[in-house]
Amino acid sequence: MGKQLTEMLKGTLEGIVLAILATRPAYGYEITARLREQGFTDIVEGTVYALLVRIEQRGLVDVEKVPSEKGPPRKVYTLNERGRADLAEFWGNWTFLADRIEQLHEKEN
Repeated sequence: MGKQLTEMLKGTLEGIVLAILATRPAYGYEITARLREQGFTDIVEGTVYALLVRIEQRGLVDVEKVPSEKGPPRKVYTLNERGRADLAEFWGNWTFLADRIEQLHEKEN
């Protein structure tokens, strides 16, 4: 992943994770795996876990500890109403930016 893409991802990763959680609850490793399935192959678990701590502290998710067959209980994250509102704002901002960028790109060509 190039430096420019890495910087862009930093600004959007929270919204991407919220979008993943909007489809169904998940735990950290599962979220990382889903990101990788979507092509974000350079994402490391530590980045995802740090982000999950932040969105939990901001009250965007509900967390349930679920027993694991291997080791300690897993924290399963579920998007709550506040998180859904934050995600809706993210999509609105994303649409605005994507539209403006596309307009600039069309003018360039």
